[in-house]
Amino acid sequence: MNAFSRRSLITGATAIGLLTALPSPALALPAPPPVTPNRRSFAPDEQRFAQYLMAVSPMVADMDSSGFFGGGWWRSPNAPYNARVQEHVYTLAWFATQSRSWNPYRGNAQVIAALDAGLGHYLGLQHADGSWPEYSATQHSLAATGFAMGYLSKTNALLRRAGVLPQRQGQITASLRRAMTWFLDPGNNVVWQRPLTWANQTSSGLAGAALALKQDPDAVLRQRLTEAFARLAATGQSPAGFFYEESGADTNYNFEVMLPELADAWRQSEDANLVAMARKYTDWLGYNLLREPDGSGWFANIAPNSRTSSRFYADVRPDPERTALNNQFVPVAPDLAAFVSSREDLAAARAAWAADPAPVPALVKPDTSPRILAHAIYGERYPSRAERTAAIARLPYQQARFTERRSDQGQDFLFVRRPRFYLGGYFGARRATSLARTGLTFLWHPVAGTVVQSMNNNNHACWATVFPGQAPDSNGPQQAEFLGGEPYRFRYRTPSGSVVTEVTVGDRIVRSVRASSAATEQIPLVVKDSDVVALDSRGLTLRRGRVTLRFDWAQQLDPALRPASTIAYPGRRMHILTVPHDGTFTLTISAS
Repeated sequence: MNAFSRRSLITGATAIGLLTALPSPALALPAPPPVTPNRRSFAPDEQRFAQYLMAVSPMVADMDSSGFFGGGWWRSPNAPYNARVQEHVYTLAWFATQSRSWNPYRGNAQVIAALDAGLGHYLGLQHADGSWPEYSATQHSLAATGFAMGYLSKTNALLRRAGVLPQRQGQITASLRRAMTWFLDPGNNVVWQRPLTWANQTSSGLAGAALALKQDPDAVLRQRLTEAFARLAATGQSPAGFFYEESGADTNYNFEVMLPELADAWRQSEDANLVAMARKYTDWLGYNLLREPDGSGWFANIAPNSRTSSRFYADVRPDPERTALNNQFVPVAPDLAAFVSSREDLAAARAAWAADPAPVPALVKPDTSPRILAHAIYGERYPSRAERTAAIARLPYQQARFTERRSDQGQDFLFVRRPRFYLGGYFGARRATSLARTGLTFLWHPVAGTVVQSMNNNNHACWATVFPGQAPDSNGPQQAEFLGGEPYRFRYRTPSGSVVTEVTVGDRIVRSVRASSAATEQIPLVVKDSDVVALDSRGLTLRRGRVTLRFDWAQQLDPALRPASTIAYPGRRMHILTVPHDGTFTLTISAS
């Protein structure tokens, strides 16, 4: 670790006096000395701070005298009017106020000066009504305001405990009161659409309000917050179980942002609505996160995703990690234990990190989320390995047989489990956004694991019938008829009827396609490095361990198999199977 001069290690109280003595225009924001962290110096649950410790010096060096966080560290556009760029005030506040053997920035005058300036710029961006801008100087942004309430309330808590920047503390308190007045108004249509458009952004503001009102109680705002939690539960979550992101599901925003924000809000408020929402979403995850039987990780059912494309989650996810705060719900939502790391596995990963002789890697702009640090304030509630194993055993698709259909706002989600297969589908009169892809979305085997994962926002890696010009039927709504029976049968079609697909699921899966002209069957296969794949004119055979899967079209055609150029997973890679046909095509999938 780099040595600091005695002058740079000024105590918090002395630093405040220095800042009072300096006229604001003279503030030059010199950067403090950089630091090279020693891995072994960090407690296991504070390893997440190592990379951020390295970022303090260059982050301050990129700030200008107004307090604007330049340099492209966080959020886009990296423009002075974008309040979201300023969220790293929390990062500076943490290092400026927290005493650790490895943190030489506590009480450092240069860091405190930068924090003071950064807060001044942040607070100066707030509109008179209490909101903040993001994409333009005049915007009244839900996201910028919601996340500002969270970061500023947490920053104020740090400043108060450390006795640092007392004038800013009062300004933050007043700023948060204005923000809460705007944000908690049920008539504010920017925040409270019905249903919510971006539930994660609304949740972030409620979490910040909960902490702000613990610091500075206000009976009227407290009542509005209580009402807001009930309104969030009523308007922010689909009856299917997911949280609304542009009227649809999105694994990234639901699992990595919304659920942690709910945990943050719950730890501050203890509102029972938030526990109910977490349990309901955990049930949804039980159908949509597919565990690899070898324990290596989880595939997401992402074809229906409305905004992002998070495809795969490792089984053990050490910090820095966006889903970490979800562990707070485990005691009250035990099934959620399946989807977080176990205490034992996380401890082993952290021990390996500490023993690694390689230097701590620097953060890569703009992937420097201050949420990683802000969500470290609650301690940890990870399950034991035994508790997690039990939760995994309770996953719905660990059963041998069910047919589950869930619907919301013209969207149908289908999950069919039979002893040899688990198959997903997404249909309806509408899709959430143009990024979503309809039709069959995944295929999982209880021993082999995920074999097909259909992508969203990708016409070349979705399970589809594709017309010339790379026009898949899945890039648009497809309404389905759920015909039932055993084997279970359903049929879906494009709005024009250009493609009609019928599927039966039993001991084998049969997919029969009738297209209005010549087309191509396209299947995005997940192929492990150890798989043996053989392609012939009548089908494809994939051998994975003791399981053999056969994709058979029972006629001589001219198929091709190519690796996807940008889609890879640990120990696996996506390959796209394409089979041109004359418009009539039947595929039979079997396993032995």
